[in-house]
Amino acid sequence: MTATASSAADQLVAKTQDRSALIGIVGLGYVGLPLAIEFARAGFRVLGFDVSKGVVEGLTQGRSHVQDVASADVARFAQVGKFAATADLARLGEPDVVSVCVPTPLSKTKDPDVSYVLAATNSIKQALRRGQLIVLESTTYPGTTRELMLPALEETGLKVGEDFFLAFSPERVDPGNGKWNTHNTPKVVGGITETCRRVAMAVYEPAIETLIAVSSTEAAELVKILENTFRSVNIGLVNEMAIVCEKLGVDVWEVIEAAATKPFGFMKFTPGPGVGGHCIPLDPHYLAWKMRTLNYRTRFIELAGEINAAMPEYWVGQIVDRLNEQGRAARGSKVLVLGVAYKKDIDDVRESPALDVIRLLQQRGAVVGYHDPHVRKLRDEAIDLTSAPLTAETLAAADCVVIVTDHSDVDYALIARSARLVVDTRNALARQRRRGRER
Repeated sequence: MTATASSAADQLVAKTQDRSALIGIVGLGYVGLPLAIEFARAGFRVLGFDVSKGVVEGLTQGRSHVQDVASADVARFAQVGKFAATADLARLGEPDVVSVCVPTPLSKTKDPDVSYVLAATNSIKQALRRGQLIVLESTTYPGTTRELMLPALEETGLKVGEDFFLAFSPERVDPGNGKWNTHNTPKVVGGITETCRRVAMAVYEPAIETLIAVSSTEAAELVKILENTFRSVNIGLVNEMAIVCEKLGVDVWEVIEAAATKPFGFMKFTPGPGVGGHCIPLDPHYLAWKMRTLNYRTRFIELAGEINAAMPEYWVGQIVDRLNEQGRAARGSKVLVLGVAYKKDIDDVRESPALDVIRLLQQRGAVVGYHDPHVRKLRDEAIDLTSAPLTAETLAAADCVVIVTDHSDVDYALIARSARLVVDTRNALARQRRRGRER
């Protein structure tokens, strides 16, 4: 290690220890805003960047647009000078640390869309100065940090590990989780060089309870992909088991609950109408794409993705069959979808299987409405709906009620009493009845 490298790294570590380092967060959404608040809570000054002027305006006025971040916290840290937001990317030279928390969606062909990462990298490149740490948190394929970000940043003439530092630390945000949050969820950190990792660990240490160091950015990138691929594969397994049980005339929920009594060798996953959110439907595709470039097909992973993606079609088939048993065709039937967020107790509809369920029902001619206490309006491609009130009259007016997302603050007893026909993809009614008996 040269004296210059030691000096630049040590200076930044010292600034994190006395909290004089300015932390920059690029992307103030579900990942970036909670991270910004944790750094502010740890005593740092934080400058958040977002291309949405509406987001910046709201945060400047003390309003949070992220469910897991209280507006009171945003306002409090803004008032004491610990948090500010801007849409001016030219200011990226000001922070000592720049954490990139931008979206990494899939293209129409299910290939990685790293355009947001490239745009953020280009903006950082324009302002990069000696002594800065750049950390990518956005989920992506192994090799992104080294193969895409590093060459662009070194075009400035600055050398990684000496003049600036580059690391990858995957976000592990679980929206709506009351137990695990940005602060107490262990955070994985990998650097381009050992010095990069050391600096990144020092930066995160005051804000994050537990840090896990890995040997490279590729290892850190693959950690996140493995976590969500593990979930995708196991959800795919129980989704297929749900179909198997239906064909055998067996209650899949009874089977799962009984299997879960085994104290070793089994981890409980539950079936449903598909998978949604910003991780499970996307992350395995990043790995599959990367491996195709290396002439290897991840057959196991791709099969799980196919099963999960087919679950909305399966459940719509169940709805059509149940309506037929009642002497009704899908065309013209009134179907009320309960829950459109991708998981319970949040307002996020990204990649929600409910969107596919609604579209498939509409294609079959059904008249579809929905109720979701967390999502007042639903706008997605051809869908333009407003949440209906959950009343006995609304339920009775529906030919079929479909429970897609099992929010906690829903009156399932009312649904059981008032709905003429219920298709429950989450076993919510049975759970409610069981809780009633236990009381």
